[in-house]
Parts: sequence; C-alpha cells; structure tokens
Amino acid sequence: MAERLGREARRRHFTCRVDSIDSYNIANLIHEHLAVFVCATTGQGDPPDNMKNFWRFIFRRNLPHNSLCQMDFAVLGLGDSSYPKFNFIAKKLHKRLQQLGANPLQAPALGDDQHDLGPDAVVDPWLSDLWDKVLSLYPLPAGLSIISDLIMLPPKFSLRFLDKQETICNAAEREDSGGIATELQPHHATLVTNQRVTAQDHFQDVRIIEFDITGSGIQYSPGDVVMIQPQNSHKDVQMFCSLLRLHPDSLFVLEPHDPDTPVPPQLPQPCSVQHLVERYLDIRSVPRRSFFQLLSYFSPDEQEREKLLEFSSAVGQEELYTYCNRPRRTTLEVLIDFPHTTPCIPADYLLELFPRIRPRTFSIASSMQVHPNKLQILMAVVQYKTRLHEVRRGLCSSWLASISPEDGNYSATILKAPPSHCLLISNPVLCSLMQVNGFHYG
Repeated sequence: MAERLGREARRRHFTCRVDSIDSYNIANLIHEHLAVFVCATTGQGDPPDNMKNFWRFIFRRNLPHNSLCQMDFAVLGLGDSSYPKFNFIAKKLHKRLQQLGANPLQAPALGDDQHDLGPDAVVDPWLSDLWDKVLSLYPLPAGLSIISDLIMLPPKFSLRFLDKQETICNAAEREDSGGIATELQPHHATLVTNQRVTAQDHFQDVRIIEFDITGSGIQYSPGDVVMIQPQNSHKDVQMFCSLLRLHPDSLFVLEPHDPDTPVPPQLPQPCSVQHLVERYLDIRSVPRRSFFQLLSYFSPDEQEREKLLEFSSAVGQEELYTYCNRPRRTTLEVLIDFPHTTPCIPADYLLELFPRIRPRTFSIASSMQVHPNKLQILMAVVQYKTRLHEVRRGLCSSWLASISPEDGNYSATILKAPPSHCLLISNPVLCSLMQVNGFHYG
C-alpha cells in the first residue's frame, strides 16, 4: 500500500521516499512538510515489529507539543475488524501526531481485511479525497499535469546482468556475522529433526521440527517466537523462470534509479536469478490489485490487456475477488493464465510486481532448560482445497515439511514475544479432542 502511494505521488511530480518507519531517521520528522503514514495493527492492538522503535519515541512525554507544527499528515490504517482493537495503531498515531502539533489532512483511513474487496473498499475513495486536498495545498507548477495512468512509470531498479568474467559472491556462501539474530542478519540453523507426530491416516500432518542452535547465542523463554524465512520450491522456481524466459544461473547487480532509494538489504550484490526467485520473490501469494495494473502495461495482447485493466479498476473488484481471492489463486497461476503477457515482463520490474517473501512466525515449543542447544517448533502443514484443481498449500509449512536433516542449513530469526501471547485453551471439548489426537496440554 505504501508503494502504491509512492507511485501515485510520483505521478503528481512529488519527490517522495518510501521507507519502513523504523528505517527512517526520526530526527528528520520535524523538517517534513507532508507525510503519509501507512500502518498495520497486529495482535491485540500492538504496533508491527518494524514500527516499535518509532512507537516508543513518538510517545515520549518530553516531546514538545509544537514539535511537528509545520507538518501536514495523513494516516492510512490496515486492520481486521474481527479483532476487538480494530485499527488501534492508526487511530492512536493520528491522535498523537495531532497532540504534537501536526495538521491532519483528513480522518484516518481504516482499511478492513474482512471486507469482500479488502482494504481497497475504504482506501480508494480515501486516496481520491487525499490527493485533492494535497494538490490544493501544494499545487502543481505551471506547465505540469498529473501523469496519466496510461503511462508506465520507470522502474525503481535496473537489473544489470553480468558476463561470465565478472567476479561474484553468492549470498548463500556468506557466513554469519555473529551477534543477535535479526531479520537482516539471520542465524543459519541446521535442521536436525523433522518428525511427523500425528498418525499417517490422520487428516492433519503435524510435525515436530528441531534445529541445532549451538554457538548462536540465542536465548529464549516461554512465549517467545522464532521467525523462519521460507523458500519457493524448486519446481515453482523452474516454472517461473521458464514463463518469463529467465536463466536461473544468470547474475545481476541491482542498481537504483534514485540515489536515495536503498537496495533491498535481503538481496546480495551481485545476485543470481535463482536466488532472487527462490528466496525473495513471493510468487505463491495471492496477487493484489496493483499487480494487475502494472502487468497490463506489458501486455501485447488486446484481450489479456482488457482483462488485466478490468481487474485493476474499481468496478472490477468483485470479479477480481471471484477470480483471485475466493479460490486463493497464486501469482504464479495468474502468470500461467496470461500466456501472451507473461513473457513480455521486463526483468527491471520484477521487484515492483512481486512482493518479497516475509518470514513466518512460529511459537517455540521447547525449553532451554531441557534442550539448551536446540530449538523446536510444533507445526501443522497447511493445505486445503478450493474450487481450483490443485490443493492450496502453505509456503513455509510445506517447505519445512519437505526438508530432511541431510538437506543442510536455512535461515532462522529469533524474535521475542511476551508470554501473554501464549494461547490458553479453556474449552473442555477442544481439550479432549486434542488429547485424542495425541496432544496433551497442561
């Protein structure tokens, strides 16, 4: 959503920067004249992990009440109305910025993932009003007009492919830098156990997965979680490269067009196409509306282009929901459905078309007092049926289930979570069912 806002700002000739909020130097906030905050609400009204440092700072009591008096702002919230504290972070941030003297352009948008059309149902009209107010305060210079949606904006990055003579350094060969494991510097843990704990004829495949964390310095307590970075399967990577006519062994250097745009820190420089597709591009996710809009620019086929434009329009959202969201159709499957368009996708737009694979969070099921050098998770392999022929599978759980202890290392990141995040089961019927299936809870 933030990237979408950035594209719309560039169409209006604004110089803009899209940043993760904890990557932004908060000391510069007092100098900003216009800022749009896009923030999700997690858990029971908690800020996302990449917002926690900002959150602690912005609520310091010693901040002057007029510190942000020269800033116009808007807040776009992304939440889920099935939770009691719906969009709590967006509401609270909007109020706090006002307390610090900032001028709100309009009420915060409260996007709801429970809506059939997703957050776009609220965000579309909210953005239309926002840009009207922004342009009334910051009118375009004489001779400039809004860049039409029919014109494709240049990519944020260029992929400069290397020849065979240039020296490379593959990311998979980099060693751990030591210190505390983070999302950007994960600890490479060795999988030592992958054992199914439910019976073979049971409907649910539940596994105990164990990793060796000897020498990592990782410490955990009850209620903590581990974040695991999944990978796309070899089959999907081969299919993707074949569809886009990319060679997996090709090497490239990522070059930003704007010097202020950082290269994604999760990608090595240089990088192989294999590494990019396998470990970075989320080709198994359900595509968003913006995916179809950008894809339409590359289509040489009139019928495919018309369908893509329909999916990306406001009036086509119900049909898009029926095509994509309801059956959980993946991005890779969409590419197969548009055979004339897919081979025409320029490599420079890959990072804008496809989101990056996010790490998945699992509760830790072991105790350091019993297993001081081990970390265990109890994981259910996600798979379910829709009207599509192929069974839907969870990316991370399916990937973990397919790994054997002989397969080597993978990246794992430890993050802390308060013990109150543990699930307490109080329903006696649920408890008895779980005991029948081989689980015993204290």
